[in-house]
Amino acid sequence: MVYEVRLPEISENVESGRVATLLVQEGDTVAKDQDLVEMETDKAVLGIPSPRAGRVKEVVVAEGDEVKVGEVILRLEEVEEEDRPSTPEEPPAEEKNEEEVEEKQSPEREEEEEKETSSGKERGPEEKEPARTGDSPPRREEGPPARRGDPAPASPSVRRLARELGVHIDRVTGTGPRGRISREDVKAHAKALLQRHESVAPAPPPLPDLTRWGEVEREPMSKVRRITAQGMAAAWSSIPHVFQFEKADMEGLEEFRRRYARRIEAAGGRLTPTVVVLKIVGLALQAFPRMNAAVDMERREILHRSNIDVGVAVDTERGLLVPVVRRVVEKSITELAVELTDLSERARNRKLRPEEMEGGTFTLSNLGAIGGDNFTPIVYPPQVGILGLSRAAIEPVWEEGQWVPRRRLPLTLSYDHRANDGADGARFLHWIVAALEQPLALFL
Repeated sequence: MVYEVRLPEISENVESGRVATLLVQEGDTVAKDQDLVEMETDKAVLGIPSPRAGRVKEVVVAEGDEVKVGEVILRLEEVEEEDRPSTPEEPPAEEKNEEEVEEKQSPEREEEEEKETSSGKERGPEEKEPARTGDSPPRREEGPPARRGDPAPASPSVRRLARELGVHIDRVTGTGPRGRISREDVKAHAKALLQRHESVAPAPPPLPDLTRWGEVEREPMSKVRRITAQGMAAAWSSIPHVFQFEKADMEGLEEFRRRYARRIEAAGGRLTPTVVVLKIVGLALQAFPRMNAAVDMERREILHRSNIDVGVAVDTERGLLVPVVRRVVEKSITELAVELTDLSERARNRKLRPEEMEGGTFTLSNLGAIGGDNFTPIVYPPQVGILGLSRAAIEPVWEEGQWVPRRRLPLTLSYDHRANDGADGARFLHWIVAALEQPLALFL
């Protein structure tokens, strides 16, 4: 029996990848979960494991090929029991695809699966943060499920599809017997969500013929640029932005860095201003939880989030990537410095895993190394805030009857007016400024 290995869904917003390395060749015997190829996307290089044991009958792709999700990578044939590589878990002698198994299941077996699912054996988390959406799967549905009481009548494979498409299974209307939910019901619900999201922004007007005024060279958008463009356009059109500006005296921060920089370097990190601001932002989100929230306009609710996970924008040759630093409040400055150094280096070297860029509750963007007095970053939904840092500069400050030179850092807070008012934003930003000016007092 020959089994086709297809490229699985790598991440929510990745539709294809390039074959970076072939790890097997025709005639090789492979074990279940053994990596077959390494696929390179705009975000990371990932190994694709074999879904079963077998012998490689045919390698369909070559290094450098662009492969779409669902396309065949290679074909495996079954091997005799003694020829199989030893694995902790042997695959079944016959393995049918998920759809065929589901179609042939008896009602009794489906009810059994439903009981397993409702008891927690099969059911995974139903809600994740949205990836930067474009023509990829729709953003995750926010808010609690619409159905109350009994679990939705759907098999585990249908529930899994709902999770992959970002759909609350309990919000899907089933068209089967007794309201049973099918794969088609889930897909139709996901399509409706995507159309609702895309309808937020009007279609841009067509470009004029630019060649009338000179030669034009066309450059295809990279995946990162396309996803960024689509996601930011949707964010700008759907979020009522407010921008507030402040400047923080950096003398206290510079003193803190001079005192502890070598200790943190010895631990493998770098005590940059971004690291200190990252810690301060985490503590500020703890003090002002509405800035760490999300907005569900469909249910007219503010979602207060318990986790404080801050995304930090990293400029790479492929565009802007935003790895997420988890549990910021719980970690020391040293831990944050080491982790941020690692994440930034892997972002620039295409070594980040997709899940390392998901789930942020707030974002920090520092353009100080490049320059500029100020900028207005765009809030990335479902977050409700982002803090921008520009280049610090020496400015005259009037103190005790005389002008004195002080290094001051421009800050911009962009936030969603649906979740926070101007006074909320002003208090949040003022708290951050005060902490930046006296970091030692804050951490002590």
